[in-house]
Amino acid sequence: MDRLDEVWQRVLPVDPVALTGTPVLVVLVAALVAVAVPPVWGVLRLAVTLVHELGHAGVGMLSGRRFTGFVLRGDMSGHAVTVGPARGAGRAFTTWAGYPMPALVGAAVVWSAVRGWGPTVLTAVLVVLVAAVLRVRSVLTATVVVVAVVGTGALWWVGSDRLQEQVLVGTGIVLVVGAWRHLTTVAFSHDRGTSDPAVLARLTHVPRVLWVLSFALVCAAATWAVVTEVWAAWR
Repeated sequence: MDRLDEVWQRVLPVDPVALTGTPVLVVLVAALVAVAVPPVWGVLRLAVTLVHELGHAGVGMLSGRRFTGFVLRGDMSGHAVTVGPARGAGRAFTTWAGYPMPALVGAAVVWSAVRGWGPTVLTAVLVVLVAAVLRVRSVLTATVVVVAVVGTGALWWVGSDRLQEQVLVGTGIVLVVGAWRHLTTVAFSHDRGTSDPAVLARLTHVPRVLWVLSFALVCAAATWAVVTEVWAAWR
């Protein structure tokens, strides 16, 4: 019973730790350096792709589709498979969800962390990742998800309130910047009709450029939310 109480205490929100001045600057610089240094970004972009693919999966299930598996690839690409009608709103929403999802999750993580919801966020992330393990379809995908589970679990179980908040804020920033990097890549790519915006254009007869613009608007709103939170903490 004591162990269950201890677990429960790690789920509940805590009094937010004031991240001001230097601690905020350290988190911000570390996150921006992480996405700017090619070897580091080469690893972190897999986390951004993971959120992208799970975004497809989550929205697909909310739309009534069945999530059967997903794959991450070393070239920053991935693929999530949901089973359902080949056309219609559910398919369109599922396809649209990938590129904005890292930015939306990043903004939500930052907003929640600075308000003391770090333990709850980590619990939710663990639940999603453990469920995702059952749907991996490649060795690389399994490796990325297992590493994410172990890292998140360690931070959840032994991390101090301050460390949890710092890591979550830094992660949120990385996800938002990563969303922009992924979006830039697809916006200026010459794909053969296989990218998400190209598929959306075929499904809806709305031009590809407008779908890219919709991704950018969501990313811009998420960026504004993160900048506002970080600026308020820094002041």
